[in-house]
Amino acid sequence: MKKVFFMLSTFFLLAACTGNKPETSQVSTEPDMPDSTFQYKVDRFADVEILRYYVPGFKALPLAQKELIYYLSQAALEGRDILFDQHNRYNLTIRRVCEGVYENYMGDKSSEEWKNFETYLKQIWMASGIHHHYSEDKIMPKFSQDYFVSIVKGVDPGRMPFRDGMAADLTLKEILPVMFDAKVMPKRMNQAAGADIVATSAVNFYEGVTQKEVEDFYNAMKDPNNNTPVSYGLNSKVVKKDGALSEQVWKLGGMYDKAIGRIIGWLEKAAGVAENDQQKEVINTLISYYKSGDLKTFDDYSVKWVTDTASRVDFVNGFIETYTDPLGMKATWESMVNFKSEEASKRTQLISDNAQWFETHSPIDDKFKKEEVKGVSAKVITAAILGGDCYPATPIGINLPNANWIRRDYGSKSVTIDNITSAYDNAAQGSGFNEEFMWSDAEREQSKKYGSLTDNLHTDLHECLGHGSGKLLPGVDGDALKAYGSPLEEARADLFALYYLGDAKLVELGLLPNADAYKAEYYKYIMNGAMTQLTRIQPGKDIEQAHMRNRALISNWVIENGKAENVVEMKQQNGKTYIVVNDYAKLRDLFGKLLSEVQRIKSEGDFEAGKKLVETYAVKVNQALHKEILDRYAKLDLAPYKGFVNPVYKLVTDENGKVTDVTISYDENYVDQQLRYSKQYSVLPLKN
Repeated sequence: MKKVFFMLSTFFLLAACTGNKPETSQVSTEPDMPDSTFQYKVDRFADVEILRYYVPGFKALPLAQKELIYYLSQAALEGRDILFDQHNRYNLTIRRVCEGVYENYMGDKSSEEWKNFETYLKQIWMASGIHHHYSEDKIMPKFSQDYFVSIVKGVDPGRMPFRDGMAADLTLKEILPVMFDAKVMPKRMNQAAGADIVATSAVNFYEGVTQKEVEDFYNAMKDPNNNTPVSYGLNSKVVKKDGALSEQVWKLGGMYDKAIGRIIGWLEKAAGVAENDQQKEVINTLISYYKSGDLKTFDDYSVKWVTDTASRVDFVNGFIETYTDPLGMKATWESMVNFKSEEASKRTQLISDNAQWFETHSPIDDKFKKEEVKGVSAKVITAAILGGDCYPATPIGINLPNANWIRRDYGSKSVTIDNITSAYDNAAQGSGFNEEFMWSDAEREQSKKYGSLTDNLHTDLHECLGHGSGKLLPGVDGDALKAYGSPLEEARADLFALYYLGDAKLVELGLLPNADAYKAEYYKYIMNGAMTQLTRIQPGKDIEQAHMRNRALISNWVIENGKAENVVEMKQQNGKTYIVVNDYAKLRDLFGKLLSEVQRIKSEGDFEAGKKLVETYAVKVNQALHKEILDRYAKLDLAPYKGFVNPVYKLVTDENGKVTDVTISYDENYVDQQLRYSKQYSVLPLKN
């Protein structure tokens, strides 16, 4: 799929309530927008800033839709521990031990080591584990191992996730190397060329198996003649027992049973207040999938979900995205609940209405184009709650489902998340970033005028059309590109969006005000891909994350392949490096040429060509440039990563227990929210 970070989910139009309780709450007619006192910035630590987002329009929703959002939001939070455990099998133990110390340690909390411990815990919450959420590197504590042992043993054992002193010693013996030894589980997901990326990755999708064993295991299941295959391995862990490989399926009665049972309970309540019969059927089919773990039922759910374009409230809930699996097969758990922003969705509707035109005029080979674009729906949504792999870090756009054959036969849903981008924009005001990194006032003025508009349009085109464009040739395995599949798919969607941003069709449709507005996004994209995204990488490291590889691939490729005509260049000014675009029209042509090649690679399943493209342009970093960018960025005192706290919803009932309203509040801080979630939504054992 899909995430633009970014990087996920999907959702819809008004519909009559069928069989729901009468609406008794007072619907507000006052404008529901944040005022000048709303605080977007919540916390700051390490390389992270925590923000909050407003949910405009929630107060004006009918009671049944508010209640539906409440139940779906509870289901969205119940899977939190699943994600922690998926990221690493020691994450839950480490998090719960650290939380036990944080809440119950009675010693000195003013020392530098305690402050470093507090930061480490905040980082674990942000990353849903001990590995950085973006770089994949293990987060190394800045406090000593001896100090950690002392504060753990300084807490009453009865208040910790173990029973007595001996259990504390055994627990520490198990987790200390994982936390403090840089050589133990150093990468959450290793993508180094030539490595056994299964055996050397710290994710909890595999245990005791090699890359070749896993590939052979799933290849034996696949039927090359099946043009509607299930997403093999999507919802399971692969283990070896008595020399044979088997799957531990994530389902009710299987792995993650307790958390999934609670998710199902809230989904059942949501089905009871569904907007219409189709939405109710979507929810009930998801429940059936959670109960059985059957991937054919998941496909059935995905088809029903993607064809529901009438419901205003929508959600994503389940094992969806495969970015964190080194083989790109197994999905992390995620959720997002949202409702359609009616006015803002007019632009995405216009794009989806013209989907066939864009596909027909794409610069790719005709044999890779879809003859008929089906079921493309797009909208702008308001996020109501973030969960799992959408929390605390979240995407700004999403396109689902991921199965190629469902896209082909039924279409896809695409969204741009309006209130999340609004939170980013409000928090970024006055940062000085453009002044530091853009070449001249011309680029800065261009960005000021059109940057927000073209950025949103880029996301719309990426999600709505980019991911849904093109097709695989008959017999091509959707997993043929293996570890390179994710960055190449993101590059394909980005290139599609970039190419069409510069097309006169967008001005004709009224989506852009003039023929030059697109240049704002072109400049920012190349600047980010070739330079400023390096602020997210530690010195000496390669680029690992799929979206960063995508942006680096595109930017470095067009710079290299445009050299002969000096299309884009890096220039020095006052000892600093800048991107300069000399010919925007030729830059668009380069985007089209690269899109054609990336689509060919995907359509034909050309692994070697895909590997060469990624390894040549998307992995290695110019160390001198990297140091310069880091030094310049440090002077701005900005955090390169952003996360969010969720609003808090509460049911209001009368004396008979009947729901009369759902309230929303925004006053919970980052630490309190994380600790509350750990108490309220933490039912899995330490080891799963």
